[in-house]
Amino acid sequence: MTRKFAAFVTTLVALAAVGGWMMAAAVGHSRQPHPAAATTQASATPTGTPTEAVSSTPTQSTPPSTPAKPLPPNPTLAAGNGKVLFLTFDDGPDPTWTPQVLATLAQYGAHATFFELGEMQSEHAGLREQVLAAGNTIGSHSITHPQLTAVSPAKRHHEIFDGPHSTCFRPPYGATNTKVRAEIKAAGMVQVLWDVDPRDWARPGTSAIVHNILTHAHSGRIVLMHDGGGNRTQTVAALKQVLPVLKAQGYTFPAMQCEQR
Repeated sequence: MTRKFAAFVTTLVALAAVGGWMMAAAVGHSRQPHPAAATTQASATPTGTPTEAVSSTPTQSTPPSTPAKPLPPNPTLAAGNGKVLFLTFDDGPDPTWTPQVLATLAQYGAHATFFELGEMQSEHAGLREQVLAAGNTIGSHSITHPQLTAVSPAKRHHEIFDGPHSTCFRPPYGATNTKVRAEIKAAGMVQVLWDVDPRDWARPGTSAIVHNILTHAHSGRIVLMHDGGGNRTQTVAALKQVLPVLKAQGYTFPAMQCEQR
């Protein structure tokens, strides 16, 4: 009995030792650090690609406290009840084409609204004053002609608020949405698009431009043309043909009421 009892005690001690070692190992494993959530997930914009820096200062983003300017009236309302067409020219002022457009307009007693780019105004100082001195008006076409629906909020705000000073704004490419319209309104401007697009920017030929304008000309419509952004020989030639025809049909060509702020 003594030997059996001694063997039994020895077995218990051995089992206790093994159990203690297993418990210690389990406790030790539970204290190992678990892998943290991955922090190297690829950004939506590759780090090697330059992106526009968005400053945290109010001048680089739409400030919540920016007071909305009073909204001007419809710039076409003051034209009267006669047969009127609103001629508009985008992407200038250009030292070659803007003076030719101005001379042609003056020849037929016509006026127009020039939607100018801020960068072109800066490069060709003095042309803005020539446009206004001839009885025309100027609208803003942004600073650098970006697609405002595809840029950052800070870029959109800058292009709209800091472009040519006017109460009229034409978004480049006609690209607009609720955010663009809200920004234009907050800047105290009216969005102005167009009704007739002869696609003169694509230079389809003088006759094609003339045909498009004469076919779609109806009182109160806005005609889109360009005095900048490329060779405008066809535009000037087409203007010289359509103005006498339309004038003979009883049309007048007033400038829109776009105030220069």
